Amino acid sequence: MSKNTHENKASSPKEVVISLYQAQEKIYPRRIFGYFARWRWVMIWITQLFFYGVPWLEWGQRQALLFDLNAKRFYIFKLVLYPQDLIYLTVILIIAALSLFLFTAVAGRLWCGYACPQTVYTEMFLWVEREIEGDRAKRMKLDAASMSFEKFARKLTKHVIWLSLAAWTGFTFVGYFTPIRELATDIMFFDLSSWGVFWVVFYSVATYGNAGFIREQVCKYMCPYARFQSAMFDEDTLMVTYDEARGEPRGAGSRKLNEAKTETLGACIDCSLCVQVCPTGIDIRDGLQYECIGCGLCADVCNHVMDKVSEPRGLIQYTTQNAMDHQWTRREMFKRILRPRVLIYSSLLSLLMIGLLTSLWLRTPFKVDVVRDRSVLARLVEGGMLQNVYRLQIMNATENLHRYQLKVGGLENAKVGFTGSDQHALIAVEPAQARWIVVNIDVPDGSLATGKHKIQFEIEEMDTQATLIERSIFLVPR
Repeated sequence: MSKNTHENKASSPKEVVISLYQAQEKIYPRRIFGYFARWRWVMIWITQLFFYGVPWLEWGQRQALLFDLNAKRFYIFKLVLYPQDLIYLTVILIIAALSLFLFTAVAGRLWCGYACPQTVYTEMFLWVEREIEGDRAKRMKLDAASMSFEKFARKLTKHVIWLSLAAWTGFTFVGYFTPIRELATDIMFFDLSSWGVFWVVFYSVATYGNAGFIREQVCKYMCPYARFQSAMFDEDTLMVTYDEARGEPRGAGSRKLNEAKTETLGACIDCSLCVQVCPTGIDIRDGLQYECIGCGLCADVCNHVMDKVSEPRGLIQYTTQNAMDHQWTRREMFKRILRPRVLIYSSLLSLLMIGLLTSLWLRTPFKVDVVRDRSVLARLVEGGMLQNVYRLQIMNATENLHRYQLKVGGLENAKVGFTGSDQHALIAVEPAQARWIVVNIDVPDGSLATGKHKIQFEIEEMDTQATLIERSIFLVPR
């Protein structure tokens, strides 16, 4: 082999194999106590007491909060909503979205850090894991050890509790859409429908997988909110921030002269505890990152470290970029909260909430749908009368039995008749129920010109004198 050949081989670049998939390293968050950690657990207790407890509350003879898809009714304590009330659900969703925008503009990802179901259940599952397997170092040592009876017992206990909590969560979630007491009875006697089994199992497995295994990957890769949150941030948004000017250059000799570099070190002692407590495993010292959920645990642990090294707290803190850059006081920082973006969100949110509450207050406690009988447009009946047939659905949106009186206007000499009913004057409808009635409208043949004639149905609720008017047409054929 020639000398040139050896030189070409020596100078040619080495082959590098690049993996298109990098295995996700498991994150072992360290336990931490502090101001933000306490608030996280307060929110966990509040949200879960509501979630697990509300389906068991009763209002009268029914579940207080129930989105009954089979009956096509939503029960929200005293309020009963029908599919025709979809506008209310739309407004509520818009209010929720605007609230999220407002909170994000003011204080960053409060929802993600304290109330998001993914965050809440991950923290609950982590608590179970810590209690059974120990804190960070013990869990890492246990996972690295070979299988033993102790390891098997601990892992089995953890997963049994996880599965139990996930199953209860799936059952409770389905209990918002089907009466939860009936659901519990059906499960106890193995009488649950196939669809019921599917949804309970589906949400149980989703909770078990997301909170037990996927965890921070949902926040990093699956949640869209993390991707567009920067559009709602500005330099006056409160967020978890590292004071780089005070902390750098970091090193073990906090605020002491670094003899090798002949420079004064910053307050950060580079202990990496802020990384160890982070649920998503990021380093807040690298600046704002979309993976940060704003939980503030890094601020808690950093404050403990600063206390130990006799340094002032606040190296990592909940503040704004402007406050950090200009060294503002808390009072100066909070003055910047009422800025145009926040005022716009607040105004829109207030208007929507006032409009929603006003609409619900003025809402008529019953609804009526008028449907023409399409099988026969018009027909001649006894006595030389021309008849049109209508089907009326009266929906009682209250918790009491009500009676309704029907009147017809818009046509002279019109006579009203009911098919299959002897109650011509009053129509009774059970609480939170709907009733279809068939109404015949007769006019003397030849008294109206050929074509369409406007007609209106006036339905009056006899107890409250609330009245609804629904319009339709009377057809006279050629």
